[in-house]
Amino acid sequence: MSDVAKNNDGAVDTAKAAILIYSDDKNVREKVRFAVGSRTHGRTIEWTEAATHDATIGLLDAGKFDLVILDGEAAKSGGMGICRQMKHEYFDCPPVLLLVGRPGDAWLATWSEADAAVAHPLDPFVVRDTVDEFFAPAAV
Repeated sequence: MSDVAKNNDGAVDTAKAAILIYSDDKNVREKVRFAVGSRTHGRTIEWTEAATHDATIGLLDAGKFDLVILDGEAAKSGGMGICRQMKHEYFDCPPVLLLVGRPGDAWLATWSEADAAVAHPLDPFVVRDTVDEFFAPAAV
């Protein structure tokens, strides 16, 4: 399968953006997907969701993702711990966007080695802009 596809109007799409989102709360996952939308910088987003620590690690082992979004407020296994685990266990670790409980928790995102953080309550414009930064076209 090719990374390039043609639209009906003849325009060419680039590769899909594979994003994994982890939260034990389906409402958080829905808010993030709604905020980000279905495309980023011309790339169609292919969403994969996980609600548990084990499922998240299993998906990371099985596939390649361009971005991982982790909910730091998830119960039992928070996204901060998963992020730190990923950064220490995966050689080619994808970038991580961490959803933290409040702006004052940004230091926890630093501890977990996240590449970016967004605080609850989730502002859809901030979430969208932050995700777009990971897929921004290279400056020439």
